[in-house]
Amino acid sequence: MPDNYTPGSTANLPAGAADRLRRMRGTGPTPAFFTSDLSIDEFLLVEQAGFEALGLVLGSSIYHVGFQWQKWSVSQELPVLTHAMYQARELAVTRMEEEADLLGADGVVGVRLVFKQYAMDEGVLEFQAIGTAIRHREQAGSLRTKDNRPFTSDLSGQDLWKLLQGGYRPVSLAMGACVYHIAHLSFMQALKQVGRNQEMVVYTEATYAARELALERMQAEAVERGGVGIVGARVEESNWGWGANAIEFFAVGTAVAPAGTGAVRTPLENVQKVVTFDGTA
Repeated sequence: MPDNYTPGSTANLPAGAADRLRRMRGTGPTPAFFTSDLSIDEFLLVEQAGFEALGLVLGSSIYHVGFQWQKWSVSQELPVLTHAMYQARELAVTRMEEEADLLGADGVVGVRLVFKQYAMDEGVLEFQAIGTAIRHREQAGSLRTKDNRPFTSDLSGQDLWKLLQGGYRPVSLAMGACVYHIAHLSFMQALKQVGRNQEMVVYTEATYAARELALERMQAEAVERGGVGIVGARVEESNWGWGANAIEFFAVGTAVAPAGTGAVRTPLENVQKVVTFDGTA
């Protein structure tokens, strides 16, 4: 996350959002009020895990992606685009954390990263981070990160419950990005494969290398934040209109760590299967 994050800061939030969140905490005769995008199943399991929902929190960043020069015939990372796509998401997540911090949260669960493209200018994208801020009733503050941030997680309420039952806790959303230009085939290379079954080695090697960079960066971020592993990891591919041969690989998942020596760890064979009200797992 950006180094200028300060727990309790509202510097990056609209004044209206900060005022609304403060009112939600409740003061004097005004009771606390919460909002949430958790389903009924998730809400009840988060409650059963010892947490209370505090409010829906959101961070946003509208970002202009700069120009990146690239060689037509060379497979290579496009660092200007990589930095832009990563930084835009980081800014959105940081602002979501600031909203959660203002509510007194221990963490944010069910985080979704969404985007929009705007017609106002070419290369303008909005990234949003959305989730539900939660606080533990008995151990408030104990689940925050080592630098006193609210933990962030894209786990569902059901998965958070099961993770805690298994003796682990979420640490942070871990992300890695790589925008890569895949070399165009020369005329002779394209001609040689006409009508033949054969691997397109140039494409295979480029996409393999790009995915590996994204995964490596996600893993490094998880380790830096104190995670011993990542659950729910996935790699998403997007083009963003850069042309047929430029593609982004984005790796994301929730970094986790043991819950601590004082936590009661349930043997995995005793962890119950969570069934939703419609009968699905």
